[in-house]
Amino acid sequence: MISTVFLNKSPNIVLMITFALMLIVSLILDQKYTWFKYTQLIFLGAFHYTSHLNWSISLYYIMILYLIQHKVRFRDTIPVAFLVILQYSLIRLSYVPTTTYNLLVTVYDMITSIVIILLFHVIVRIETERRQLTKQNNYLTDHDTLTGFNNYVGFIKKIQKNIDTKKEFWVVMFDINNFKSLNAKGIINANEILINFSLALQERFPNHLGASRYSGDHFALILPPTEQIDDKLKFGNLGIQVTFSITHFPQEADTFQQLIQIGEDRIYQMRREYWLNRQEEQLRTDKMKMVGELAAGMAHEIRNPLTSIKGFIQLSQNSGYNIQPWYEVIMGEISRVSELTVEFLQFSKPHVSNMKLEIIANSMMRVYSLCESEALSYGHYIEMEATNQDIMVWMDRDKIIQVLINLIRNAIQAMERAGHIQFILRREGNMAVIQVRDNGKGIPLNGLDRIFDPFYTTKEDGTGLGLSLCQKIIEDHNGNITVESEVGVGTLFTVHLPMYQE
Repeated sequence: MISTVFLNKSPNIVLMITFALMLIVSLILDQKYTWFKYTQLIFLGAFHYTSHLNWSISLYYIMILYLIQHKVRFRDTIPVAFLVILQYSLIRLSYVPTTTYNLLVTVYDMITSIVIILLFHVIVRIETERRQLTKQNNYLTDHDTLTGFNNYVGFIKKIQKNIDTKKEFWVVMFDINNFKSLNAKGIINANEILINFSLALQERFPNHLGASRYSGDHFALILPPTEQIDDKLKFGNLGIQVTFSITHFPQEADTFQQLIQIGEDRIYQMRREYWLNRQEEQLRTDKMKMVGELAAGMAHEIRNPLTSIKGFIQLSQNSGYNIQPWYEVIMGEISRVSELTVEFLQFSKPHVSNMKLEIIANSMMRVYSLCESEALSYGHYIEMEATNQDIMVWMDRDKIIQVLINLIRNAIQAMERAGHIQFILRREGNMAVIQVRDNGKGIPLNGLDRIFDPFYTTKEDGTGLGLSLCQKIIEDHNGNITVESEVGVGTLFTVHLPMYQE
C-alpha cells in the first residue's frame, strides 16, 4: 500500500486505504460476526483494484488458505481457490496490457494456487494423522480398550485429580468372584461379561467422577458424597457374584495409595469370607450327599441277606418246609448283617481317641505275626522290610494295626496263585511311609477312582467299607493313603503318616 502511494499507481488513494481498513476490520470481527467472511473477498478485490499491486496475489493465497482451512476434501477447495484466483486475474488484467506474457502469468498464478492447495492438504493430512495418533496413544495410555473405562494409570490420575480439589468423595472397588469359572467358557464369553458389567456400572452410577477397569475383573468408581450406593450394588441379574469395598476421602485416607490399599484389603477380606462360606456350604452339600449314598448302600447291603432269611421263613410257614438243614446258611446271613452293622458304625465314627507316641515298626511286626499264617495258607509269603526301626509316630495303635491288617488281607485275597507281598517301612522327609505291594491281578482303571468309595467292592462277599474306613483313619492321623495298580501286574497301597518331631 505504501509502495502504491510512492509510485503513484493508485487512481484513488483514499479508496485504497478505506478498503484496506475494511478488510482488516472484517478479519478481526469475523470470529464474532460470521457474515463478515462473505465480505472479505470483496474488500480484498476492491483493495487490489484501487492499489494496482501485483504482489496482492500473496494476499489472495492467504485468503485461499483462510477460506479452505476447515474443508477436508480436496474437491471442495478447488472451486473456492478458482474463484479467488479468477478474481485476482480479472482485476490484474484490468490494469495491465492484455499480452501473451500477462495471460501466461495468469495461467501460472492459477497453477500455483492449485499447488498451494495440494501442499496445504498434504500438510493438513499429515498433521491430522499426527494429532489422531497422539490422541489415540494418549487414550490407550489411560483407558481400557474393552470397556472404555480408565485403566490403572488413568484411574490413578482421576483419583489424584479429585484429591487435588480437596472435596470429599467415595472410592468403590469391585471384584467379580466367579469370573474364573465363567472365563473357562471362552474369551468371548468373558469379554461379554466384563462389557455388560461396565455398562451396568454406567447405568447405575451416571454421575460418577471416574470409572476404571484397572486389572482383569477388578473395577473401581469414584463417586460424589451424595451418591446413594448401597441399593445399587447387587448384580445377580447379570449372573455374576460381586465383592465390593467402599473407602471415603478424606476421612479414611488422604492419598491415592492409601485409598487403593484400604479398598484392596477390604476386597480381600470379603472374598475370603465369601470363599469360606462357599466351602462350608459345599462341605454341607457333600456331607448330605455322602449320608445319602451311605444310607442307600447300607440299605442295599442289608436287604440282600434279609431277603434270603425272609424267603426261608416264608417257605417254612406256607409249606411246612423243614429249614433246619439251612440253619447254617441263615445264621451266615444274620452274621453278615451283624458284620455290616459293626463296620458301618466304625465307618460313621472313626474317631482316633487313644493317641500315643509309638514306634511304627512295632505295630508292623504285630501285623506281620497276625497275617503270616493266613498268607501261608493261601500259598503266599510276606516279606517285611523295615530299615528305619526308630521311626516314631503319634497314633492310635489299634486303629493303625486295623488299617494295615486290612491292606495285607486285601493283598492276600487279590492273588489267585502263590504270590509275594512286600510290607515296607521307610522315611521320606518328615513322613513315615508304609507300603503294601502284591503281584496279584490288579485293579481295572475304572475301579481305581472309586476304590475308596463306601460300599464299592469287587469281592463277592465284601462290604465295600474296609478301604473307606482305612482312608478315614489315616486322614484322622493327618496322613494320606494312595493306590497304584496295573492289571496283570499287581497293586501298591502307600500310607503316609507324619513323624514325631522333637
